[in-house]
Amino acid sequence: MRATDEQAFSEEQQSKEKQKNIKKYNIRERKIVNAAYREMIRAELADKLYDEILRIIVAQKKYKDPHYSAKDLAKELKTNTRYLSGVINSRFGMNYTCLINEYRIREAKHLLVDKRYTDKTIEEISAMVGFANRQSFYAAFYKHVGGTPREYRLNNTSQK
Repeated sequence: MRATDEQAFSEEQQSKEKQKNIKKYNIRERKIVNAAYREMIRAELADKLYDEILRIIVAQKKYKDPHYSAKDLAKELKTNTRYLSGVINSRFGMNYTCLINEYRIREAKHLLVDKRYTDKTIEEISAMVGFANRQSFYAAFYKHVGGTPREYRLNNTSQK
């Protein structure tokens, strides 16, 4: 095979592997939906809710609780889930689950390469950051990072 043929073959193999992983981890394309209620939320209310969401989810690390739902957050913010969903969609550009998973994955990436946690298994780390099961952790991790937690740990701990 010539170099270009080998490169095309390699790219085709990578594409097939990616498609296999997308199916394996049940990853779906993001749909953008225009919802009229999003424009109905007053800007000052949306700003206030945005700040409170950050305070609760990030500062208080509520994302680590696997049972903490959008309904719980709305109750804590003294609002309803529809407003909460609208603010999260407009200000963060994602839904509640994606927002929570983003912070969980950030934490997991840190723990996977931290020398203090090398004795922890990947499943233990997934539980520490708030995932209820292995499958949801691997799917979210693959979606955000583009590889498995094991690959991430191996690639990033060998450099140090």
